[in-house]
Amino acid sequence: MVARNAAILGKLGVWTWVDMFRAPQAAEFAAEIESLGYSALWTPEAVGRDPFALISRLSASTKKLVFATGIANIYARDPMSLNAIQHTVGEITGGRFVLGLGVSHIPLVTNVRGHEYGKPVTTMRNYLDAMAKSIYMGPRPEAETPIVLAALRPNMLKLAAEKTAGAHPYNVTPEHTRRAREIMGPGPTLAPEQMVLRETNATKAREVARKNLATYLPLPNYYENWRWLGFEDADWQNGGSDRLIDAIVCWGDEDRIRAHIQAHHDAGADHVCIQPFRPDGQPGPDLELLRALAPGRPPAPRQTRAPSVRRAAKKKSAAKKKPSAKRAKKK
Repeated sequence: MVARNAAILGKLGVWTWVDMFRAPQAAEFAAEIESLGYSALWTPEAVGRDPFALISRLSASTKKLVFATGIANIYARDPMSLNAIQHTVGEITGGRFVLGLGVSHIPLVTNVRGHEYGKPVTTMRNYLDAMAKSIYMGPRPEAETPIVLAALRPNMLKLAAEKTAGAHPYNVTPEHTRRAREIMGPGPTLAPEQMVLRETNATKAREVARKNLATYLPLPNYYENWRWLGFEDADWQNGGSDRLIDAIVCWGDEDRIRAHIQAHHDAGADHVCIQPFRPDGQPGPDLELLRALAPGRPPAPRQTRAPSVRRAAKKKSAAKKKPSAKRAKKK
């Protein structure tokens, strides 16, 4: 039976690479994410750790945190293997697992893995059908492990709504979320990723954003989606236009970032997973920002400027020199 939604993801999660951590530090990071109140931790798959072995390890250090792949490459395993992984990791984590699947990108599939890249929607549909027919005789989790698809444009979004628990769009905007919800309709989970950066200086923010987006700008799956959203070829060339950079990476103070996350929810997202870039541009998540944005934590109060000692003394002196109304009347 196919899970029809991935509500176990909750409302706000974290999407990040943890390959810069050794295993014990990665486990500590996951435990802190859980303690901060985030409901899910998303881990990608590219040329680093196996995400399923990593999730199985991290789940042992947490109690409530849900783990999701964002995403696992279907070209890396045959459908029967991934069907077994879906049930195995779901059972090992005690039902705290969402299997995010995607067709990846031509360079990673053809050049790195040496496979032939097929038509995305047809390939994914056939893969899901083969998974459903696979034999698995091991222990299963109590509830079916949800599958979500890396879906950007209409046909893949429709497939996600038809065959899985929902969609996990990446490199998107609240406008994309609105369109995706319109296409998918109510019911399936919509869980967009949002890149965030706590930096109020536009020049610095865009420099860090461009550094992090450099890998994605030349990939057709992304720029075809940006074209669908109204961007033009020039927007993803030469490091990306300010217009595109500012649309994909939400930079600014905590209030601006919170408002942007809420904009996704207002547009129809069930779950938003934030990818917090470090302001120094180095790899890894900005843990301080995650602490500041922790669910349930009230925003820091805005500080009002206290009067200086010099201004207070000047005001007191002026009050002494000014005659009272009674004294002025006697004169």
